[in-house]
Amino acid sequence: MFFDSHAHLDDEKFDLDREKVIEKISKEMKGFISAGYSLEGSEYAVKLSKMYDFIFATVGISPNDIPQNEEELWIMISKIKKLAKENHNKVVAIGEIGLDYYWNKENKELQKKAFIKQIELANELELPIVIHTREAVMDTIEILKQNQVKNKGVFHCCPLNRELVKEALTLGFYISFAGPVTFKNSKNADEIIKMVPENRILIETDSPYLSPEPLRGKRNEPINVKYIANKIASVKQITVEKVAEITYNNACQIFNIATGSGFDWQ
Repeated sequence: MFFDSHAHLDDEKFDLDREKVIEKISKEMKGFISAGYSLEGSEYAVKLSKMYDFIFATVGISPNDIPQNEEELWIMISKIKKLAKENHNKVVAIGEIGLDYYWNKENKELQKKAFIKQIELANELELPIVIHTREAVMDTIEILKQNQVKNKGVFHCCPLNRELVKEALTLGFYISFAGPVTFKNSKNADEIIKMVPENRILIETDSPYLSPEPLRGKRNEPINVKYIANKIASVKQITVEKVAEITYNNACQIFNIATGSGFDWQ
C-alpha cells in the first residue's frame, strides 16, 4: 500500500468525483499529502486533511502564485503562518515554495524573497519545506546554502538534473519522484534514481498533473503512484512492496507523521 507525498485534490478536475477518488484511496493506499500552493489552495488542503485521518496538508505560496505586490505577499505569508499554527496537528510542512523561471521570468527577485521568507517561517514553526524548482537550479541551491533549513525537506517532483540532486542530497534533503521518471523521453531517469539512496526517496503523483506512463494525457490520481514505484523498483532491482515500504517510512520520517497521529494505517 502506497503513500503519495504530493497531490492536489483541491483542483477543479476532481470537482465531480472527489469523494469517490478519496474513498478509493482509503481502501487501497496508506494515504496522501494534500499540497498547498496558494492561500486558497492551502486552506483547502487543510480543510481536506481535517476531514480524513489519512490525509495531511502542506501550506505555502508557490512561485507561480505569489502576488506582484510585495505588501500583499507578506500579508499572504502571515495568513499561511496562522493557518499552520492553528492546524499544527495536520500541517506537516511549508510548501510548495521555491523558484520557477519557466513560467515567471519577470519577478525573480520577488520569488527569492518569498522563498526565503517562507524558509524562515518553516524554521520558526520547526517544519520541513517542500520545494518547487523549475529552470532555477543554481538560485535554488544558493538560497538553501545561505538560508539553512532546520528540518530540511523535499524536492517535490524533482527535476532530473544531476547537479541539483547531488547538491540536494549533500544538504540533507529528500528527493521525490513523480510521473516524469516513467516518460519514454526521460533519458537520465535511471541514472538519477540510482543516485538517490533508499532512505531519501519519496514518491508522488502531483495529481491531477503529470500522469505517468501508460496514462499520459489522462487525469492523474494518487492511486497512480504505483507506476512511479514500479519504475524505481525496476531500476534499483528491489520489489515494488519494498519501494512502498521505504517511501512510506521516509514520508513519515521527514513529515513527522509516523508516531502520535492517532490512527493505524496497517
